[in-house]
Amino acid sequence: MKSDIKLSSDAWAILEARSHDPFSFLGRHSAGDGMILRAFKPRAERMWILPVDGDPIAMTRIAGTDFFEGHWHHVNFGHPYRFRLENSAGHSWEEEDVYRFLPLLGEMDLHLIGEGNHFEKYRIMGAHVCEHDGVSGVGFAVWAPSAARVSVVGNFNHWDGREHQMRVRGSSGVWELFIPALCEGEVYKFEIRAQNGSVFQKADPYAQQMELRPATASVVHNRFVYQWGDAAWMNGRVEHQAADRPMSIYEVHLGSWRRPDSDGSSYLDYRELAHQLVEYCQWMGFTHIELMPVTEHPFDGSWGYQTVGYFAPTSRFGSPDDFRYFVDYCHRHGIGVFLDWVPAHFPKDAHGLARFDGTPLYEHEDPRLGEHKDWGTYIFNFGRNEVRNFLIASALFWLDEYHLDGLRVDAVASMLYLDYSREEGEWIPNKYGGRENLEAVEFLKQFNCLVHERFPGAVTMAEESTSWPMVSRPTWLGGLGFTMKWNMGWMNDTLSYFENDPIYRSYHHHALTFSMVYAFTENFILPFSHDEVVHGKGSMPQKMPGDDWQKFANLRLLYAYMYTHPGKKLLFNGLEFGQWPEWNYNASLSWDQAQFMPHRGLQLMMRDMNHLYRDVPALHEVDFDGAGFQWIDCNDSGHSVLSFIRRDKNGGQVVIVLNLTPVPREGYRLGLPVSGHYDEILNTDAEVYGGANIGNAGGVVAEEHGWMDQPYSAELVLPPLSCLMFRPEV
Repeated sequence: MKSDIKLSSDAWAILEARSHDPFSFLGRHSAGDGMILRAFKPRAERMWILPVDGDPIAMTRIAGTDFFEGHWHHVNFGHPYRFRLENSAGHSWEEEDVYRFLPLLGEMDLHLIGEGNHFEKYRIMGAHVCEHDGVSGVGFAVWAPSAARVSVVGNFNHWDGREHQMRVRGSSGVWELFIPALCEGEVYKFEIRAQNGSVFQKADPYAQQMELRPATASVVHNRFVYQWGDAAWMNGRVEHQAADRPMSIYEVHLGSWRRPDSDGSSYLDYRELAHQLVEYCQWMGFTHIELMPVTEHPFDGSWGYQTVGYFAPTSRFGSPDDFRYFVDYCHRHGIGVFLDWVPAHFPKDAHGLARFDGTPLYEHEDPRLGEHKDWGTYIFNFGRNEVRNFLIASALFWLDEYHLDGLRVDAVASMLYLDYSREEGEWIPNKYGGRENLEAVEFLKQFNCLVHERFPGAVTMAEESTSWPMVSRPTWLGGLGFTMKWNMGWMNDTLSYFENDPIYRSYHHHALTFSMVYAFTENFILPFSHDEVVHGKGSMPQKMPGDDWQKFANLRLLYAYMYTHPGKKLLFNGLEFGQWPEWNYNASLSWDQAQFMPHRGLQLMMRDMNHLYRDVPALHEVDFDGAGFQWIDCNDSGHSVLSFIRRDKNGGQVVIVLNLTPVPREGYRLGLPVSGHYDEILNTDAEVYGGANIGNAGGVVAEEHGWMDQPYSAELVLPPLSCLMFRPEV
């Protein structure tokens, strides 16, 4: 057949790599008594149609182009076929016709995406190993509504955007293409031609695996391979993570917790970390691990908080299935796993979400709404259905695909306030003239509702540093719906108090007692996180006053106060043994110090404190209700002594007394709630912890001598800078 060299506009769009519907010209098309088949193959010299039940049919090159065309007479439109190709060197190969396949995404999928209600988008968007029309390959889908053309590029097509141009699905802005024969491990990107003619490549926003930085391509991942073994944990999670259960969280930065080489040049992988972290956390008594962001990020120095891969665990420590193993192994050994998740902002890296299709797609166009100057990042447009859906799908993805037990949401305050870290004139009020970001508020409520509805027992935690009301109250009561909120006020007041020289502490006594004014307004977590030991703030021992002995006595007292105060607990890695240097993300923790006193003593005290916290119901059962706490004396500022009672749901109780000065106090009379013998179950001044071993010989006996509004009392010896805990004998 003689080919017509006068090309249609559809053909020219393909040649110039600007087609939004390559199927209109390529693939198979009805023609009289058969079909016309067209293909665009820049690296082929000759081509044939290979019917499954007939002889090859030679195709003809359309003169002056890389198009091939062939007529297949007397055949039905749906008859199966393949192509055979031969290059100029005589090498031949066979392949499927990419442009013969029907669309992958259904109309309901597109409708839900447009509404912002497709909460399992991660199952259809991005790249997925699948079988389509009986052929194995990979289906690709990406949202880029303002793009003039989108192509899938990779090694399989020499990164040539003219091949594998995708089709856009109506007005949805979703582009899709099924590419036969591709499989797991294939590296790819999306090449986008913007409306202004500029061409650039982007990583897949829905990629479930990405290359190891500094490479930036996405990787096809098959999510169906890993076999989970944590059914017992998952079935019992509602009980494990109930409000009346202990929660002692070990916050971990996987890249610096421990490194395998003395020079610190490499990382442990997810599987090695699983075994070593679980062993350590079981010994220390932590109930949960909270991971600083492992969502893929290009810059190590962001600690993961500038995410580009909202569906991809970082390749620094291995593959997605290696990360599944990490979570699985933790669960099979009784340890929950939380993830630090960052919907507040995203970086401007060229391969990421920024200006994704040549326009402000995920971010606001106006920098007064769309940029965080502090972090040099963009802010998500929470009012756009598809963007809100993207983020919620990411959250649900980690709970679904990786069995994570909860998400800690970073920088919530920056989402809630339009004027966050902005001067007058640098922000736009909401429609009512206020500073609240109403769209972000609705996003957070929807996020929390869906997490709790779809994953019973999963926990959401807000790092929210202001007094926004009802952060951890249900949405149906007007709250944001988080399970818990970080108690930043308690953290700041407590550290500020402990940084004072003890001779001045009597003047700051209220800094420790004030937290009980608001302790039950939210479901609080008490955090000493990575933020307290970075950017020149100093390590925890460096914050404490006095000589080395006093510094570590203060630390033991500080942590014991944290564990006896109402609220769940979080401690950053390295703080449990008080490493001297400030945290460095690019080096291992100072484990050599943990072998020697006073670090070893602090570590042993924390180990015992964790186990005591888990074993004594009064320390954890009633954390979010005033019935679980009672002051004995909160006014003894002259001696800088605090005393209080913690109670469990059945009336069991423990008595805690803190001596916040380095002065031992003998004959200190303390009011007690019941008569009888009280066992001294904790003394942070014990010699094994590095203390002076001053104490009460294992316990005291309550006398019928009312004191401090209590019916009984006893004279105690209060060691210097110490916490004592007493439990009445049953």
